Amino acid sequence: MPDHLAENPIDKEYETLKMYFPDEKVSFVGEDITEAYDGWRMFFDGVANFKGVGIRAVLELEIGQHYLVSTKLRFPCTNSMAEYEACILGLRLAIDMNVQELLVIGDSDFLVHHILGKWATKNTKILPYLYCVQEMIKRFTKIEFKHVPRI
Repeated sequence: MPDHLAENPIDKEYETLKMYFPDEKVSFVGEDITEAYDGWRMFFDGVANFKGVGIRAVLELEIGQHYLVSTKLRFPCTNSMAEYEACILGLRLAIDMNVQELLVIGDSDFLVHHILGKWATKNTKILPYLYCVQEMIKRFTKIEFKHVPRI
């Protein structure tokens, strides 16, 4: 903000700063998944850093309905654990809303490949998360997982 004020001093020719935001749709890199899937989509993300651990998930329906859930975790965990916690949080929301078909989109290559069975883990701290997600998946009639890299 100080740089903006330094470069744009207030005088008689001052115009308010225009902010342009993308529309409500979630943006991501790669294939356009929104065009290929017309049902419920879930986006999730978790982050662990020196400030703590935060997780969030968004359920989105093509017609524009969005349901956001987020929380701060009060126990130490790795980034991978935070990603699993975020995914579980979103899946619980979808189950509570009786969603039957779901496309799950996340930026965690690690998590998506574990769930799809393409990668194995020997980390005993991750296994309970993986088992939990696998049990939750059984509650859906159709569920897909896609890895989409972060911008």
